[in-house]
Amino acid sequence: MQTKTKSYDLYIGGEWVKTDSRIPVYHKYTGECIAQIAKAEQHHVSDAVEKAARTFRQDRLTPFQRYKILLKASEIMEARRDEMELSLIREVGKTRKDAVNELDRTINTLRLSAEEAKKIHGEMVPLQATEGSENRLGFTIRVPKGVIGAITPFNYPLLLSTHKIAPAIAAGNTLVVKPATVTPLATFLLLEVLEEAGLPKGYVNIVTGAGSEVGEWLLDEERIAMYTFTGSGGVGRHIKERSGMRPVALELGNNSPNIVHLDADLELAARQTAARSFHNAGQACIAVQRIYVHEAVFQEFSERYISEVKKLKVGNPEDPDTDVGPMISEKEAIRTEEWVREAISQGATAPLPVKREGALFYPAVLLDTKPEMKVVCREVFAPVVTIIPYSDLDDAFAQANNSDYGLQAGIFTRDLNIAMKAARVLEYGGVVINDVSTYRNDVMPYGGIKNSGLGKEGPRYAVEEMTEERMVVINL
Repeated sequence: MQTKTKSYDLYIGGEWVKTDSRIPVYHKYTGECIAQIAKAEQHHVSDAVEKAARTFRQDRLTPFQRYKILLKASEIMEARRDEMELSLIREVGKTRKDAVNELDRTINTLRLSAEEAKKIHGEMVPLQATEGSENRLGFTIRVPKGVIGAITPFNYPLLLSTHKIAPAIAAGNTLVVKPATVTPLATFLLLEVLEEAGLPKGYVNIVTGAGSEVGEWLLDEERIAMYTFTGSGGVGRHIKERSGMRPVALELGNNSPNIVHLDADLELAARQTAARSFHNAGQACIAVQRIYVHEAVFQEFSERYISEVKKLKVGNPEDPDTDVGPMISEKEAIRTEEWVREAISQGATAPLPVKREGALFYPAVLLDTKPEMKVVCREVFAPVVTIIPYSDLDDAFAQANNSDYGLQAGIFTRDLNIAMKAARVLEYGGVVINDVSTYRNDVMPYGGIKNSGLGKEGPRYAVEEMTEERMVVINL
């Protein structure tokens, strides 16, 4: 069935702005063009920032108004979920199962952000306890930063746009948003929902185009008070260097290790790791990539794991039974196949056939790998997993930490002492016990260390990042 082609202009100051050039957006499974989006020029970006700054100065919403808008948005999105899910399936290539999960989490993130709008507060500071300040009353308040520049990724375009936009609104800021060029439609749908819920025009401005151009123009804008970005480590580092004294929140890559100790529940470990290794075609920064398994249970776990992987259905993401859909592009699938075949040429073995059909890359499991192989030491961002034996737990911890990344890790063990040691020793922003590194609840602080980024997401924590603490002193 032919999909109707949509068209989106830039959205600046509450108005749709046409441009001279358009960019096609493709259905990631069929390859057909499903939308055309505007290509911004530098003056469009400057205008968007100006409109956002003007709105921030002139049209302040109260915390309760922000709460009502975000809560209403969650209700509207629930009512439009079929439309939202289908859009994610087509523009991202998500399976229906993954699209349902993303929408559920997005709705919850809107609700959580709504609640945070009502909780913004400061604290008393005991100035009177210091000699000479007996007549001083001190307290802090939290105030919004101003214009937030948000750059969002392709893999969770609705959820991760919401994780930036909703807390920014809850905190009282305005935004200029640049969605990923290959998956921009979710952000436009989110805009529609927010404005239907009552968000005044000018609060969210959307500019589209290549990150190498539009992203750079955003970084040129001194009127932007803070940048929030999810994407590659290289781009994140560049944003950090260009932002100067302005704060940034960076959610970057990862190479997630998961440890299966000899006392683990192997059925649970195999089921969870297999299920969460390949969701979203492995294109999640906390997807299972490296599995370190104690040699005493290595054979049994590997057999259980491979048996679970064989059950996964690969194909058309619109089929409700499909578990693994296409990658974001055939180019990325080709790159993945090259990495896997390179590892095999260097001694790795693959118990399942290595298979690619266009942008579809079938789940790949690798054994007998070496630490220096790309599939082990770099972020593969694809449906590829390596299983690695270990004999000493401290060595497993060391191997898990042998990475430039540090977002999340998982460990399966029945021993509380081992679990707590893992929490202390593993050099990651999050350590998940008896579940996989992929676990994320949108209420929790989410962010990494090392090259995995700076700052935290999760509505409460993002609101803190997007507000300033201001000291107030009263001379009584």
